[in-house]
Amino acid sequence: MFQGFTDATVDFMWGIRFNNERGWFMEHKQVYQEALLQPVKELGAEVYEAVHEMLPDEPLMLKVSRIYRDARRLFGRGPYKDHLWWCIRTGDKDWTGRPTFWFEIAPEYYSFGLGFWAPAPALMEAYRKRIDAHPEELLALSRQLEKDGVFSVQGPEYARSRGEVCEELRPWYQKKSLSVGWEGPLDERIFSPQLAQDIIAGFKSLLPLYRYFSVIHASVPTEQLEKNRDK
Repeated sequence: MFQGFTDATVDFMWGIRFNNERGWFMEHKQVYQEALLQPVKELGAEVYEAVHEMLPDEPLMLKVSRIYRDARRLFGRGPYKDHLWWCIRTGDKDWTGRPTFWFEIAPEYYSFGLGFWAPAPALMEAYRKRIDAHPEELLALSRQLEKDGVFSVQGPEYARSRGEVCEELRPWYQKKSLSVGWEGPLDERIFSPQLAQDIIAGFKSLLPLYRYFSVIHASVPTEQLEKNRDK
């Protein structure tokens, strides 16, 4: 059961950011395991159980990130991440483009929400066609999101217009990839078990969007989802 993060959690994340090399990490590995990795896993497990109860027919899985960077993608950075995340989603190797719940914690912020990443062009085309055909569906979801006042629409946008759509839906329509998230600086909530319940409540409010995205994903043939991802 998640009991909250600690000052040691925050100290370790700042420490690895400014001492990103193996010697420092090995000296502080136990702190990493106990103060960061373990509570991240506990938080993920508690939220996963609640989401699984909300979506009992979905083959959901919990994925916790590793602190080790991919050696092929260091790009001059150190070998370790200064943040951790977990996600709850369906799919294993074919997870891209699927609606995914996530949580992330870093030295200066934490965030959680729902989104899909690296979507295939066919998926985004199906998404925009769904908006074109039934704008009232997403309008209702967007207005409820605004009314709740917790999450906002995020994600990179195309520079050029992707088509005609009402101004209220344009922030949704122009996205290359899409997430609906909350992000803020580290505060007292991260030190409390209440964080898990707040995330669960937030994810519950996002269930209509999860189902909306899931229907669109299921409408695209698998072979089209496996093609090059949207740029």
